[in-house]
Amino acid sequence: MPLALRSPAVAGLFYPADARDLSTTLAIMLGAADVVAVRPKALIAPHAGYIYSGPIAASAYALLQPLRDSIRHVVLLGPCHRVAVRGLAIPSVDAFITPLGTVPLDRDALDAAANLPQVSISDAAHAPEHSLEVHLPFLQTVLANFSLAPFAVGQATTQEVADVLDLLWGGPDTLIVISSDLSHYHPYAEAQALDHQTAASIIQLRPLADHEQACGATPINGLLDVARQRGLTPLLLDLRNSGDTAGDKNRVVGYGAFSFSEKLQHE
Repeated sequence: MPLALRSPAVAGLFYPADARDLSTTLAIMLGAADVVAVRPKALIAPHAGYIYSGPIAASAYALLQPLRDSIRHVVLLGPCHRVAVRGLAIPSVDAFITPLGTVPLDRDALDAAANLPQVSISDAAHAPEHSLEVHLPFLQTVLANFSLAPFAVGQATTQEVADVLDLLWGGPDTLIVISSDLSHYHPYAEAQALDHQTAASIIQLRPLADHEQACGATPINGLLDVARQRGLTPLLLDLRNSGDTAGDKNRVVGYGAFSFSEKLQHE
């Protein structure tokens, strides 16, 4: 029986559609990223077009290069932008496709999550969603072989997100990725001030107040809840906005990259 596949929705728009151009773009961004000596259990990284947020996302994904062969499962959560969802939505397909190839889905993890009342199946939510897709080429580049458990997060509580993360937390071979941009469409200086406040909250493991701080505030708050419970150590890796990368400074979008390490991994 042929595999059911989700085709890319934003290749050629948010990132190059040609595999060679995409690989070159990723290599340049990852090569320019500063790397710190931590082993992340979880990451927060942005999801805009690569010319805008790619260098900031690369600051997070560069940490995974030494873990290329040890991370086998990725749990990826991002906010819904196109389709309204109550709770968290998972796809029914077998794999996601990017210009770099096929990403198999972790059906065991998704089937386990589907037993939670806040998790539903919605291919419609996943089909146009860029907040998850733009992370896949980074993951395909820095990891050797992994399966993916993707969640499109809609109207959900912090506890509902935290319950999913707790269920799928796994061991050292499992990575959690939260997809989120920060402030949207403020003047450059105002955005800097807002995003520094948001970054301070994340580093202090304090929940975000609203989605004006981050479009992915709901999944971020779920991660922060679990991070407090499990004693994770947060680290700010990069904090910039589109005015720093490829846009003007009149109306910018903020981007942050963060790592969360378990105590023994951090030490």
